[in-house]
Amino acid sequence: MRSIYRTLRADRELARDIGLVCLADAVVGLSFGAIAVGEGLPLWLPTLLSVVVFAGAAQFVFVGLIASGGNPVAAVLAGLLVNVRHVVFGFTVGDLLGRGWRRLAGSHVMVDESVAFALAQPDPARRRAAYWGCGVLLFGCWNLGVLAGASIGTVVGDPAALGLDAAFPAVLLALVLPALRDRTTALAAATGVAIALATAPFLQAGLPVLLALAGVVVALARPRAEVPA
Repeated sequence: MRSIYRTLRADRELARDIGLVCLADAVVGLSFGAIAVGEGLPLWLPTLLSVVVFAGAAQFVFVGLIASGGNPVAAVLAGLLVNVRHVVFGFTVGDLLGRGWRRLAGSHVMVDESVAFALAQPDPARRRAAYWGCGVLLFGCWNLGVLAGASIGTVVGDPAALGLDAAFPAVLLALVLPALRDRTTALAAATGVAIALATAPFLQAGLPVLLALAGVVVALARPRAEVPA
């Protein structure tokens, strides 16, 4: 871990970017905790979810389904389905996890941000530092944010009054916008949005988002332009 600290200390730009992402996710965690408690769930539930699951999208889906009266088993299955992408993540960053307890801990902090930072680095040492630095710091910031948000939610009662309900979609939009420059990605996103909007009035919370994953199938089915030899 000392080598990771030295690498991040030497690369001020990387450390700054990780810090900004951790700050943004702490705000999203604040939103999640406040919304969960505002929906009538006990304070311990979003806190425990954040420590054990540590997957923002899956946690939002789970809480959304439970709060709308959904079956707990269906909520767990929906969360697992959202996290299927982590199987692919495991193949791409498996060499950074180490062995034994390090591999277990590394798998737990395997989230979109830590994987993205790792894959963006040019050499193995920086990849490892980015992955572990982002993952560990994000775990701490996310859980502190959720705990603070849940505590606020018990006092405020209506998190929407503070605008906390808008934090999560705002962060997601900021992350998605750069990727929409690619036509295939834009097509997949547009298809997913259309499906979600069409099914939202008829299905329980969380299910339209899962159905929106069909947009990925549309993107995969789109013919790719051949690269000239």
